[in-house]
Amino acid sequence: MHTQLAETTQVIEARIHCLIDKLIEKFQQQHPGSTINYEVVRGTKYYKLICVENPHAQRKHTSVHAFVGRQTGSVYKPASWKAPAKHVRYNLLDDVSFETCLKNADWAGAYLYMQ
Repeated sequence: MHTQLAETTQVIEARIHCLIDKLIEKFQQQHPGSTINYEVVRGTKYYKLICVENPHAQRKHTSVHAFVGRQTGSVYKPASWKAPAKHVRYNLLDDVSFETCLKNADWAGAYLYMQ
């Protein structure tokens, strides 16, 4: 059981980093020469993806981009700095959902709104 949880954690973390790469790529396409970064904070229930605009500036702007369930891989839009919204938007453990998430991903988070 512990091995399965470790493998699930590895898959989720790897896919979070794929998502971050896609978000940065899309940002750079829209804003050449500007920089953006994402930090992943591991909480007890969720990974919190924090967007850091102007990471090298003295005054950085930070916001929560998304929450990802640590055991489920469910991706949520943030409701606040500390909590996700109620409904799952994507699932990083489901291959089809993950591919759709990457295809729709945008740095501003519009892909996290319910359709």
